[in-house]
Amino acid sequence: MVGRIPVIDVEPVLAAGTSHPGSGDRLPVKASLGEPFPVSATVFREGHDRLGAEVVLLTPDGVRRPPVRMSPLPPRDRHAVDRYEAWVAADAEGAWSFEIHAWSDPIATWEHAAGIKVRAGMDVELMFAEGRLLLDRVLAAGGLGKAEKATLRAAITAAGDTARPAEARLAQLESPELAAVLTAHPLRDLLTVEGPFPVFVDRSRALFGSWYELFPRSEGATYDPATGEVVSGTFRTAAERLPAVAAMGFDVVYLPPIHPIGEVNRKGPNNAVLPEGEPAPPDWKGSPWAIGSKDGGHDAVHPDLGTIKDFDAFVTAAKALDLEVALDLALQCAPDHPWVAAHPEWFTTRADGTIAYAENPPKKYQDIYPVNFDNDPAGISAEVLRVVRHWMAHGVRIFRVDNPHTKPVAFWQWLLAEVRRTDPDVLFLAEAFTKPPMLQTLGAIGFHQSYTYFTWRTEKVDVEDYLREVSQESAHRIRPNFFVNTPDILHEFLQYGGPAAFRIRAVLASMASPSWGMYAGYELGEHVAVRPGSEEYLDSEKYQIRVRDWASAASTANGNGLASYVTRLNAIRRAHPALQLLRNLRLHRAEDDHVVCWSKTAALPDGSSDRVVVVLSLDPHQVRESTVHLDLAALGLEPGTSFTVRDELSGSEWTWGEHNYVRLDPAQPAHILSVKEHL
Repeated sequence: MVGRIPVIDVEPVLAAGTSHPGSGDRLPVKASLGEPFPVSATVFREGHDRLGAEVVLLTPDGVRRPPVRMSPLPPRDRHAVDRYEAWVAADAEGAWSFEIHAWSDPIATWEHAAGIKVRAGMDVELMFAEGRLLLDRVLAAGGLGKAEKATLRAAITAAGDTARPAEARLAQLESPELAAVLTAHPLRDLLTVEGPFPVFVDRSRALFGSWYELFPRSEGATYDPATGEVVSGTFRTAAERLPAVAAMGFDVVYLPPIHPIGEVNRKGPNNAVLPEGEPAPPDWKGSPWAIGSKDGGHDAVHPDLGTIKDFDAFVTAAKALDLEVALDLALQCAPDHPWVAAHPEWFTTRADGTIAYAENPPKKYQDIYPVNFDNDPAGISAEVLRVVRHWMAHGVRIFRVDNPHTKPVAFWQWLLAEVRRTDPDVLFLAEAFTKPPMLQTLGAIGFHQSYTYFTWRTEKVDVEDYLREVSQESAHRIRPNFFVNTPDILHEFLQYGGPAAFRIRAVLASMASPSWGMYAGYELGEHVAVRPGSEEYLDSEKYQIRVRDWASAASTANGNGLASYVTRLNAIRRAHPALQLLRNLRLHRAEDDHVVCWSKTAALPDGSSDRVVVVLSLDPHQVRESTVHLDLAALGLEPGTSFTVRDELSGSEWTWGEHNYVRLDPAQPAHILSVKEHL
C-alpha cells in the first residue's frame, strides 16, 4: 500500500522470485564490512509542499542507527525525476536491513515561501510568525546541544524583531549555522516508513582480495632421473611455493580439486582419449576434475599429494603467511567414484543401461559423470553439505565452485543458506561462465563472488561498458572477481600480445575490481595455445603435471618482469582504500580509441579522501597518445582545481587538472596516479 508520502522504486532491492505471490519475501542485497553503498528511491507528494527523506540502517539486532539524509539526484530523464539518494555503510557483519523514512518538511516549505514573499514584501510579519512557530517546535523537540539551542533562540528572536529590516531578519533565518541545526533536527510531519529491505554484510574478503591459483601436483614436481617420468608434487612441496605467492601480495591461494582422480576413462596429455575401457598408461595423470576412485571421493585427498594431515599442514603454512586457502568444489564424479557404486540413483541412466557421462556436443567428457540433482535431491544435498563441512573443519573458509550453473539454483540457495546460518564467514565463488540471467541469479541467491565475462572484454567500448555494469548496475547482486587467466582460458589477447598484454590485463583487473585473480604461469608469460583458435593451453595442467623451475624462470628474461609488476600492483591495492571498493568506479573520457581512464575515491577516517586515477592503453603493440578529460566532480574536486599526481608505478609526479596529455607505450602501458595534494 502506498504511504502518505509515496516512496517507490527503491534500490537496491532483490526480489526473491518466490512461486507464492504476495509472500513479500526479498533476497538480501550484497554489502561488505565498512563498504559504502548507495540507497535511492523516488519520493514525491501531492501539491507544492517540500519533503525530506532519510535512510535508516537496522543492525542485525534490529537497532536503528542514526539516519542519513538523502539528497535529490539531478534528473537525467523523465524516469529520474524526484529521485533521492544516500550512501550508507555497515560497521559489523551480519543480516542488516534498511528503511527509507520520508516526511513532509514544513521548515523547507516555509523557507521556500519566505524567501519569495519576504523579499517581495508580501505577508512579511505573517511569514515571520509562522517561522517562529516552526523553530519553537524544533526547540521543544529536544535532543539539541547547547550551541544549537543558542542558534535557534537567536533565530527566533530575530524573526520577531520588528525593529530590524525584514531582509536582515530573513538573512539570519537563512544562515548556514541555522541550516545545519535544522538539517540535523528536522521536523518530520506525515512520516512514512518504507521497508525494511534486507542487506547481508559479509566480511571484507568477500569484496577485496588477490587470488593465486596453483596445482599442488605441479609445485615441486620433478623428473625421475632413472625413468624420465614426472614425479608428482605434494602438499609439502607445494607449501614451499607459498612464500613466493605471499611475497607477490596475494591473499588467497586457490587449489583445484585435490581428491583422488578416476582411473576409468582417464584423460591424457592435451586431453588425449583412449578407447573406452582401455587402461591409461602410468604417465597419464588425469584431470583433477574427474573426481573419485578406489582411493576415495570428495572427502579424500589424492594419495600422490600426501595425507589429510599433510593438507592440514599446508593450510597452517598458508595461514602463517596471511594466505587463505580456497578449495575447489566440483560436484561431479569419475566413473569409479564411490558414489557411483553406492548411489547409482544420483546419476542419469541412459536407455542402454549405462550412466551418462558429461557432454557438450561435440565435446565429450568420458571421465566425468554429472550428478542428477532431480534424483534423490534430499540425499544428494545432505551429502554435499557433509563434504563442505568436512573441509571447513580442516580450515577451508573459501570455496571456488566449479560450473554452478549446471546445477539447480534452488540447491545452491539452500546450501549457501545452511552454511551461512552457522558459519557466515565461509565464502563461495561461482565459476559460472554462462548466460547473464543465470550468472546474476547465482549472485543474488547467495554466492559471494562471481567469475565474469572480463576475460573477453578487450576493446575500449566493451571494457567501459563492462566496468560501468559491474560497478554500478549489478554490484548489489554480484561481486566480480576478475581472473586474467585460468587453466581453461588463455585469451588470444595474451597469446599474441607479448609481455605488454600481460601487464595491460593485470592492471585492468587489479585496479578496476577489488577482487582479481591469476593462474600460475601468468607471471612467466606462458602464452602458447594447444592450437590456433583455441583458448586451451598447450600441455595444460588440467591433464598433466607441469614442471616449472621457478628459481631459473624468475632470473631469466622469460619472466619479462611480470612477477615484480604483479607484486607492485598488489602493493598499490593494499596501500589505497579506494582500490578496495567496487561501487566507487567512475569512467573519464580519453580521446584515443585504445585508451581508457577511470578513477576511484574513498573517504578516509581523518576526513580526507583517497583518490586514484588509472589511465591504461589497451594496445600492446604500439605507442598511444591521448588527452584525458577528468570529471573533477566525480573526484570530489572543485571546477578549475589543479593538483599533484604521483605515478605509483614509476614514481614520477606531474601537475594535473581537468585536461591532461598522456603518452603510453607497451613497456609502460599504464599510469596509476594518486592525487597527492592541491596546488
